[in-house]
Amino acid sequence: MQLRDCAGGVVFCGEKVFLLKNEKGEWVLPKGIIRDRLTAEETAMHSVRNEGGIVASILDSAGRTYYEFYSITRQKPVCNRVAWFVMHAETEACSIGEPEKMLEVGYFLVSEAVGMITYSQDRSLMTQSYRKYCEKTGRSG
Repeated sequence: MQLRDCAGGVVFCGEKVFLLKNEKGEWVLPKGIIRDRLTAEETAMHSVRNEGGIVASILDSAGRTYYEFYSITRQKPVCNRVAWFVMHAETEACSIGEPEKMLEVGYFLVSEAVGMITYSQDRSLMTQSYRKYCEKTGRSG
């Protein structure tokens, strides 16, 4: 099995969270593989900027998730270990950074996003991250 270290951001702007719809029609959070001697934090910020056109700041660590899949191109199973960060954006400005990989991007009310996010561990991560976001920014969540 191939192990890959990745990092991503759970980006909030007020009561909204940033999501993207990938080419499979899945609603997910922005993330990428850690490369070129970048830190997990740098990779998360880079992925958020590249995938959504968002400049955001990191407020806190959000935890880690792990998932496995079979890579047809590599002909073997892959395990992604993802370090996540709670992030804050000043505005809801966003754009599709990789049109070949994404169908749609946007900010959605946290209450709506819970029903949109495809994977249960991402839903749980987003909910926990929103609590941290509210604590860090003094919002009531």
